[in-house]
Amino acid sequence: MTGVLVGTDSIVWVDEVDPAAAMAAAGSKMGRLTELHRAGVSVPQGFAVTVDAYRRHCTESGLDERIEEVISWLGTDPSDAAVEDASVKIRGLFETTPMSEALAAEITEAYEELCLRCVDVNVPTAVRSSATGEDAADASFAGIFDTYLGVSGANRVLDAVRSCWGSLFTGRALAYRLRKGISHHAMPIAVGVIELIHARASGVAFSVHPVTGKPDRIVIETSWGWGEAIVQGLVNPDHVEVGKADGRLLKYDVAHKSVVSAFDFADGRVTEIEMPAKLADRQVLDEEQVSAIAAAVKAIEEHYGYPVDVEWVISRHRRAGDPVCIVQSRPVTVTADESERTPAAYDPVALAQKFVFSGKPLPGR
Repeated sequence: MTGVLVGTDSIVWVDEVDPAAAMAAAGSKMGRLTELHRAGVSVPQGFAVTVDAYRRHCTESGLDERIEEVISWLGTDPSDAAVEDASVKIRGLFETTPMSEALAAEITEAYEELCLRCVDVNVPTAVRSSATGEDAADASFAGIFDTYLGVSGANRVLDAVRSCWGSLFTGRALAYRLRKGISHHAMPIAVGVIELIHARASGVAFSVHPVTGKPDRIVIETSWGWGEAIVQGLVNPDHVEVGKADGRLLKYDVAHKSVVSAFDFADGRVTEIEMPAKLADRQVLDEEQVSAIAAAVKAIEEHYGYPVDVEWVISRHRRAGDPVCIVQSRPVTVTADESERTPAAYDPVALAQKFVFSGKPLPGR
């Protein structure tokens, strides 16, 4: 390790925090990334702004009182419109309430340390909400909270952290907690800041078939660049199925891919552009890459002892034989509703939206 910055109660590093404490300090997404790192899985470098930092910010800035005031207006049975209005107000409070100088300095120092560890200047990052309990087996909050891709520079990272904090109060999350009688204090949020792997291709993979539930195969959805075009329903991904027992390629359906998520260096974020014509109908993964993804997913399933869905990235710098970079893993969820568990048709876009956390541009960017 080249850096010298050590963890604080505001900052913990993926490769340094005790996995036993990672979930409580850094939330579900970052906690699982720490577990995967300790298990020998290739994951991006990064750190988390902890749950304690979020709580302290809300207390010291007076946000707690202002949030409670907005929520109290809703009463016990608010309309959908009232909930959305409250969400907008609360998220606006987070975006306009500055951090303390001390916390901003800690996050800035951690970001500069990440740049040092990556041997780069203004490293593009994925800034990801990581709430406690969001990736539990029932996945009630799956996909509700925000991720911002391609965030570079300390000031933009600070803005993205505050926006991620605010996403604890999306309309969906707020409505769910009100229905269940859960206080937002019972579900504090951390924020991960991890290096954005320069993606040649990316996607999601399931250690069981996500429609039929068959455990004999691994299912991979993939497209060029980052996976956000899949999540947003802008592109149909290639669909791959691999035998879990023998690693045999069972199916490879090449889709026509019209849009790609790429890094916009001028704007400093990941955005969607027209797919180059020569790539639109080209197979994304070769057999070695398919095997590497399948092997990683199988190993993660064996590590946890239950079916998983995994977000993965193939770096532009990866060579044959290198591991695939894993950026997220969580349990595969099976709904109690039979009609949802066995839909009439395979819909890769719907599946991606269910299982992958989407990246969003920063407000005003």
